[in-house]
Amino acid sequence: MSIGIFDSGIGGLTVFKEIAKEFPLADIYYLGDTARVPYGNKSPETVIRYSLEAAGYLAGFGIEALIVACNTASSYAIDKLRDNFDFPVIGVVEPGVEMALRHTKNGKVGVIGTQATIRSNSYKNLLEKKDIQVFQKPCPLFVPLVEEGITEGEIAKLIVKEYLDELIEKGIDTLILGCTHYPLLKNTIHQLYPHISIVDSSQAIVEFLHEHNIIFKGTGKRKIYITDEAESFKKFKEILVGNIPVERIDLSQICSL
Repeated sequence: MSIGIFDSGIGGLTVFKEIAKEFPLADIYYLGDTARVPYGNKSPETVIRYSLEAAGYLAGFGIEALIVACNTASSYAIDKLRDNFDFPVIGVVEPGVEMALRHTKNGKVGVIGTQATIRSNSYKNLLEKKDIQVFQKPCPLFVPLVEEGITEGEIAKLIVKEYLDELIEKGIDTLILGCTHYPLLKNTIHQLYPHISIVDSSQAIVEFLHEHNIIFKGTGKRKIYITDEAESFKKFKEILVGNIPVERIDLSQICSL
């Protein structure tokens, strides 16, 4: 079985890595839309258009399922994607909520993400249906921080504290990393707040696939595509998934410029 994964850039590789590890026989096609990253500061209409274009490109490989490894796209485009494609479309929001519900002991959950993801209230709405207190915070500097490779050290700690101290003071015991870039800051977050349970989208989605008995079998093919050259992508690709070749495709292959 072949699966497509798309994200606006680096972050979705955290999902790629976990799925490749858990389903070694799956054929996986990844698209990082690096020419148009980030999606988090775009309008809902633009996010939907970009998502349909990315999914349409991956559909050309005959994929049998699509994982939207982008919280912003999962928040705004998931219904449109399901309406437009016959294969299952799995976002990262529902798996993240399910994992948070299992982790929280005091019913207070923090959610961090891009401006667009937080504005959508996608996590908040689902969690509040389960009588969970939700405290949200957009963290717009986290994506460029990760893209620049500054995931540990004093600068990373200062920026993480600037955003997260406010949520910690609310008494949360669980924190949802509502952007697939953010797991690359997980070590720093854990060092600063070791008592907090961290919900990582990449792990949440693998658990979701297992719990819903979704099994991928194929030949173990791995293909990664990007829409623009990005040094940060190459660097973190090597760290996260090793020497899988990266092929740049022209943006005109995805959309009308």
